[in-house]
Amino acid sequence: MAEEKIVKAVTEALKKAPERKFIESVELAINLKDVDLANPKNRLTEEIILPKGRGRQVKVGLFGTPEMAAKAQGVADLIIGAEEISKMADEKSETKKKVNGIDFFVAEAPLMAVVGKNLGVILGPRGKMPRPIPPGADPGQLISNLRKTVKVRSKDRRTFHVAVGTRDMNPKDISTNIESVLNRIRSKLERGYMNIHSVYVKTTMGPAVRIDLR
Repeated sequence: MAEEKIVKAVTEALKKAPERKFIESVELAINLKDVDLANPKNRLTEEIILPKGRGRQVKVGLFGTPEMAAKAQGVADLIIGAEEISKMADEKSETKKKVNGIDFFVAEAPLMAVVGKNLGVILGPRGKMPRPIPPGADPGQLISNLRKTVKVRSKDRRTFHVAVGTRDMNPKDISTNIESVLNRIRSKLERGYMNIHSVYVKTTMGPAVRIDLR
């Protein structure tokens, strides 16, 4: 896929989008074809690291022992000690508010079962079950990667959306992110780009511009 085509589409989408009082996200709308999404095995569920980042703050929370919490100070946006987990399960309303404000969670591996047992009903439906970290490991690199990560979930729908940046980013950087997303999705489809009917790029509230995949 020619990079120039993607840059051209991104530039056009940014130009056509009216100015807003907030910084809009830039996203892809991807339409699949000839894929039986009624079969869960054919659905896309991917996490992709955007090489140029999300363009916005991505918040990461950590479940850990005091040792792990100390390493995460200044790195994680929310640190939850092991002794707090069961308490959070009893304070569902407050816990939901905390969870909704965090994009991703990580947890020290031995705490995964405790987190699942107490908070699985809250984290699971939101797609926010934590990624495990080995005891004693430095959580910094994993958290750094998550800040640049987007989720791709087609579920049973032919059309789905993926964030690829923000309006104030350079069009070439957004295009680099788009290439990474499309390359990953292509690699997961049985017939590659032949299973993609169309791809559009747009700002949150702006008009969609088609990307020529030929």
